[in-house]
Amino acid sequence: MTRKATIKPIGMTALAAALAAAFPAWGEEDEDITLLTRPQSTVEAGVGLVSDDNLRFGRYSGLHEERGYLLLDADVNLRDDPTGTWLRLRGRNLGLDSRELRFESERQGDWGYFIEFSQTPRFSPYIVNTTLAGIESGTQIEGGVPARDVRLETRRDALSLGASKKLGGGWEAGLRFRHEKKDGTRLFGHHSVRFLVDPIDYRTEQLEATLGFTGERLQLLGGYYGTNFQNDIPFVSATGPGLTPIGLPPGNQSHQLYLSGGYGFTPTTRGMFKLAAGRITQEEAFFPVTTSAPGIPDNLGGRIDTSLLQAGISSRPLPSLSLRADLRHEERDDKTPIYVYTTVTSGTHNGENEPRSFKTTVGKLDATYALPMNFKLLGGVEYDKRKRNTSVFRSVSFREETEETSLRAGVRRSLSETLNGSLTYVHSERDGSDWANNIRLATPPPFPNGSNLVHPLHLADRDRDKVRLSLDWTAAEALSFNLVAEHSQDDYSGRVLGPREGRAQFVSLDAAYRLSEYWQVTAWASRTDTRAEQTSCNGAPNVNTVPSTCPTTAGNGIWEARLRNVGNAIGAGLRGKPTAALDTLAEIIVSSDTAEFDQAGLTGSVVTPAIPDVNYDTVTLKLSGIYALSKRSGMRLQYVFDRFKTDDWYWTNFVYGDGTTVRQDPKQEVHFVGASYYYRF
Repeated sequence: MTRKATIKPIGMTALAAALAAAFPAWGEEDEDITLLTRPQSTVEAGVGLVSDDNLRFGRYSGLHEERGYLLLDADVNLRDDPTGTWLRLRGRNLGLDSRELRFESERQGDWGYFIEFSQTPRFSPYIVNTTLAGIESGTQIEGGVPARDVRLETRRDALSLGASKKLGGGWEAGLRFRHEKKDGTRLFGHHSVRFLVDPIDYRTEQLEATLGFTGERLQLLGGYYGTNFQNDIPFVSATGPGLTPIGLPPGNQSHQLYLSGGYGFTPTTRGMFKLAAGRITQEEAFFPVTTSAPGIPDNLGGRIDTSLLQAGISSRPLPSLSLRADLRHEERDDKTPIYVYTTVTSGTHNGENEPRSFKTTVGKLDATYALPMNFKLLGGVEYDKRKRNTSVFRSVSFREETEETSLRAGVRRSLSETLNGSLTYVHSERDGSDWANNIRLATPPPFPNGSNLVHPLHLADRDRDKVRLSLDWTAAEALSFNLVAEHSQDDYSGRVLGPREGRAQFVSLDAAYRLSEYWQVTAWASRTDTRAEQTSCNGAPNVNTVPSTCPTTAGNGIWEARLRNVGNAIGAGLRGKPTAALDTLAEIIVSSDTAEFDQAGLTGSVVTPAIPDVNYDTVTLKLSGIYALSKRSGMRLQYVFDRFKTDDWYWTNFVYGDGTTVRQDPKQEVHFVGASYYYRF
């Protein structure tokens, strides 16, 4: 995966320089002294133009169509000095589908409240051509309309309210509420590979009430957190060959009480804790179906009880020694009743629902010891134990418990006044309880044991080694570098089939150079290389035999998949101030991701068809300039070029069983130009 770095938007642009020639710089005459002594507010408005309809550039911003857009932002700050009361109004992207608006008021040391509204769009990066009718409803008909292109999209509208009040004596109360509405459409389907649409019409409420205390040594925070989720389209009734009603996410609720805090035992020793208990329920009635077994209730009666206990302590018993210990225990107790919901069974399914309960215990101990010559030794140990349940009938082998222990050792040193470095090594080992075979359903009982040839990735025995190097170098007063390099190796044991090993490397280099008081250059580069190897066996017998008995005919036998993902990215930026009135910024980011799916037969078998590589390449160029017309006002000019290119064969022309196709544009180029005027007061 390509490293997504955040770069300061800096640089000189030809477009911004043109502004300098078009508008004269403001003079040296004094402006109102209130610009320096009063809170500053800014309002900015303008127009943006997008050159082409696009699937990815405006995926979350709303800049997805070829047209003009209103650019509108506001940051208003007012203060009443006699009472110490603040009023703030902040608006961002108010002319776009990704708008945010927040109003808040507070009296310092007394009370505060806020109201906030936000919208988040998501436009699907794929184009669907289908004859399906009723895609925005719970009643969908195959072949109901002539084939046409459809763009699926969702929008999330959220309204939040909150208030806080100082009660005196170190006590403070708070209340927050959030109402969220999400609607739209997204890709869906049926197990017979028929195309359907998920018609989203969700409502979610969240409520949190808190009471906190802050004392000289003791700090406490207790509260209640609850959620309520409702789906106004609980199922899709589809008309077409082999289609049946399909249930969508049902309504559910959750409630949690918690208490957290910290206590300073001494100036060098502090303890922390958190306790929480919750309940999740799902009692919405099922939609009517004719295939359900008789005698089952009209709703799941779902209930999950959760609990959390966390405690920690940090201390510096010696001037050169720092210690920290943490213990966290979580339980998820699924008390949902079990019924035979369907009489349709398979080799690994008997018609019952499957509750899932988990217990997780994690303990950590870390130490840092200061040595002479600016050395620091780092050490730590972590223990992770997980316990889970599973259905009696299952398709793969299973173990109830896993345990993983990690040991960490490292050294950190100030190598000189301008060079700092650290080196850390972590070794982890995971194993667990005895393995249980998968069980195949048979009639009549007893049910036979199945195979135990493959251990699931998250349960398999694994040894992991990881090394991390970090260097910070200030080569000169104006020049600095930062290097981070990581390497990890995973080795799996226990079975010939399944995961064998994995490797991951990551390297990044950042540099910053200050050319002068008014110009600065930054640059960075990164590379990730992640690999995983696994073996499999087509036509493996359903008994616990050695893999060598697998068929070795063409298309069968033991074969190996060597998966690899390589990501490279580079970026550069320039920030400058060519005149007193002009600020210029620029940055460019180029990235490339490649996924490889190499396959090879290990027993003379032929692995066909070969899976081709998939490449994703992007280039993003951003230029902007700000020209001050006066001390209160100015112009901003923006330009963005975004290019996306891929040869992803999976979405070249995916065809559902009903003839619906899904595709994406393999090459997309978009230009965005924006001009706006700002005023400060």
